[in-house]
Amino acid sequence: MTARLYAAADGGNSKTDVVVGDSDGRVLSRVTGPTISPHVLTFDGALAGLSALVAQARAEAALPAAIELSHLAVYTAGADLPVEVDRLNAGVSALALAATTTVDNDLFALLRAGSATPDAVGVVCGAGINAAGRRADGATSRFPALGQLSGDWGGGHHLAALALYHAVRAEDGRGPATALEPAVRAHFGRPTVEAVAVALHLGELPAARLEELCEVVFEVAAAGDDLASRVVRRLADEIESLVRVSATRLGLLREPYTIVLGGGVLTARRPMLHDDLLARLHALSPGATVTVLSSPPVAGAALLALDHLHGGACPPALESAVRAAL
Repeated sequence: MTARLYAAADGGNSKTDVVVGDSDGRVLSRVTGPTISPHVLTFDGALAGLSALVAQARAEAALPAAIELSHLAVYTAGADLPVEVDRLNAGVSALALAATTTVDNDLFALLRAGSATPDAVGVVCGAGINAAGRRADGATSRFPALGQLSGDWGGGHHLAALALYHAVRAEDGRGPATALEPAVRAHFGRPTVEAVAVALHLGELPAARLEELCEVVFEVAAAGDDLASRVVRRLADEIESLVRVSATRLGLLREPYTIVLGGGVLTARRPMLHDDLLARLHALSPGATVTVLSSPPVAGAALLALDHLHGGACPPALESAVRAAL
């Protein structure tokens, strides 16, 4: 085999995808496993998890142990602060899984998956929310993404918690009436919203089921409920702010660039949020192109590995082959 080999990982908060491919654009294997985020695991646990998944991907690609990977590109949740990125880079390099390694936040894989253009800003809104940007000269913009500690607002988990919060307060009189109250009761089949809260507290309802209320917020908002609609508009405010700040930091606000929207909340394209965002972002940056992520983020990690192997943006034919394979 004359083509150089790479492995690429996209690690979210709940799962990790790893691919092995070569510099000619072939994807040789793809495996999915648990998260490798050091915020979910320990630092050592993250490294161990990555090693196991790379070994599994190598095995599925039928690579003999003697064949070395030229590059390993790892993009993971939990690589938010510069100190975390530096520590992970050092730790992954010390694993000696490849001749060279790159580690950074998973948002940069999302950005590459969403656009080949060098000037881009991406927002992910899934369980949580975050944004990052890149410029052709290599400059980047990022946020600490530490939740309320760093001023974050939004994400599916936050919206779900707000649904329960407002429903409880509507039921007991501390807050305004909202259709979220009967919707939350009906969703869980409980006689009161308080009973839902107590069941979650006692573990009678698995804590993970709270996240189901994110969808309830959008359903109730679409039916015309004022309070739920204000929550959705507040999320649009936040996403617009993340794009504005990122683009301003990079000097892109009035320039042509790509805005990539990713994560389950945004890729669902719910009209109340999606249409509002398109109008806001067009007004904010008339020269920008807005795209909703359609390729899996691991495709972005693979393309970044190929970019590294080719000393710049990989040839378009190879990019097309990787996207088609993944």
